[in-house]
Amino acid sequence: MTPIIKDEMPPIILLHGALGSAAQLDAIKAQMTDNQSVYALNFPGHGGSATVEPFSMRLFADSVLKFLDEKNLAQADIFGYSMGGYVALWLAWKHPERVRSVTTYGTKLDWSPEVAAGMSRMFDPEKIEAKALQLAASLAKNHGAEQWKTLCHRTAAFLQDLGNGLGIPPEAFGEIRCPVKICRGDLDHVVTEAESRPVAEAIPNGHFEILPGGKHLIEQVDIAQLAQLAFIPG
Repeated sequence: MTPIIKDEMPPIILLHGALGSAAQLDAIKAQMTDNQSVYALNFPGHGGSATVEPFSMRLFADSVLKFLDEKNLAQADIFGYSMGGYVALWLAWKHPERVRSVTTYGTKLDWSPEVAAGMSRMFDPEKIEAKALQLAASLAKNHGAEQWKTLCHRTAAFLQDLGNGLGIPPEAFGEIRCPVKICRGDLDHVVTEAESRPVAEAIPNGHFEILPGGKHLIEQVDIAQLAQLAFIPG
């Protein structure tokens, strides 16, 4: 496939999902043209990046701002997968001067204590180790044999915080001024259209896009198709 070329070449920041790492986005990064600056980041506590702090929106957002400062990047386009998309939207709300545009894929936007409790059960490391050996091995490889269980526990606590109102309040979406694409795969069983479309409609320059045949796991998505949807203006 021909690399995606835009008329302007602002830097692009790629943000991974829960339990993911920068390596999760290598395939997306490969779709970009060589003369475009594209950076895939590890959130604190992920991919070997250490932290002693509990996971929070502030911690993750501040890590992106720190990276922008270190690279002397005044502003960037941000693509976020799943949890990464939620962080991107938080940044666009809290730090609009640093975000030129946001594209999300598979980002959970409807949070309540009940939703968080259901999601948190998926991050139980003991259950993962007992019932999903391949996933456990992958997590140990990507995050460290001594760290992946801590990552799971911290992620579960973070999701519970989102369910308890520590995420993006509904009224905040109307305050985001940059262009935003909220993308969802039509086979996604984690994120619904009923939660995604209204958020896109609440954002003044928001758009809702459907990826035909797209599942929630980015590893099971046609990356070339996703890249076209995410990075071509529309």
